Amino acid sequence: MTAPPGTDAAPDARLAEYLLRHGDDRLVLGHRLSEWAGHAPILEEDIALGNVALDLIGQGAALLGLAGAAEGAGRDADALAYFREAVDFRNALLCELPRGDFAFTVVRQFLFDAYDVLVTEALSASSDAALAGVMAKAYKEARYHVRHSGEWVVRLGDGTDESRRRAQDAVDALWRYGPELLTPDALDEDMRSLGTGADLDALRPAWESSVRAVLDDATLRVPAAGFPARGGRQGRHTEHLGLMLAEMQIVARSHPGASW
Repeated sequence: MTAPPGTDAAPDARLAEYLLRHGDDRLVLGHRLSEWAGHAPILEEDIALGNVALDLIGQGAALLGLAGAAEGAGRDADALAYFREAVDFRNALLCELPRGDFAFTVVRQFLFDAYDVLVTEALSASSDAALAGVMAKAYKEARYHVRHSGEWVVRLGDGTDESRRRAQDAVDALWRYGPELLTPDALDEDMRSLGTGADLDALRPAWESSVRAVLDDATLRVPAAGFPARGGRQGRHTEHLGLMLAEMQIVARSHPGASW
């Protein structure tokens, strides 16, 4: 990863935390997608998943670089990616779950993409020029991502009995993780009031509408609302993130300061 150029702005802990949330979502989910390299059901999708993973990791690197600059502690994107513990990550729980089968990956990706296309568009108008610039570029990629994953949800849900069963199982398992993406807390409200962050309450109806429309096209059932899974924004993660980070960070931690 390469951090974007730093700034001379005074440290801003709230902005740094907000940027970490968006950067960590993309870094962690991008890594999960990268686990499909060489394992996707068809060659074309193997390449597609790799490209989406690269998009997300690139976005994550840019946002973590901005977070490091806002933090003012001398940490760049690499330091934030490879030398933080799981409790210091701020990604939504949805992003860290194990890859599961292909249907699980597709449904998880679609739920995130349907959120991502809305939040990147909103943050493209952020009062923070650096964040707005990163998100304007990310929005162009997010528009492709949501179309791609949505088409796969329909293809699986409206396909064979087996593909439909697997897709429905994935929807049932993942549905409780979606609300965390669009449930604001005090930090979200602070950033919104400053014009820096997105208004998640305003975005949530559009997310629900777009997700339900695709599930309907896929002949998949929308699960009943259950107890929402939350905590990732505050550093309360599943055991899966720690295991993933152990793999993702091992080279950097084994050879700190090394360059190739």
